[in-house]
Amino acid sequence: MARKTTGVNKSDEIRKLLQATPAVSAKEVVATLAEKNIKVTDSLVYFVKGKISGRKSRRRKAQKTVAQVVAVTPSSNSDAVKTILKVKGWASEVGGLKKLKALVDALSE
Repeated sequence: MARKTTGVNKSDEIRKLLQATPAVSAKEVVATLAEKNIKVTDSLVYFVKGKISGRKSRRRKAQKTVAQVVAVTPSSNSDAVKTILKVKGWASEVGGLKKLKALVDALSE
């Protein structure tokens, strides 16, 4: 059986509060929302904060990796093993070979 919702999206309220004051601590967020009769735990605040910062860092990392892939120019006397290891390293930074291939395909269009 599904849970009944209270009508308040707690994560959304946390996001709104963090947008208004990004330097606020988790305990302050819990206290502020408690004044509005919204019960949240500090672990939920940390989770939402991590999701917000995670999106930004993943986006930056992907843009950096794409810039590195574009900057690579093949030369006739380069070592093939070194090139393969570089590509493998980029793939691990992006999140896998499939994601790297998708980025390369997006660049080629």
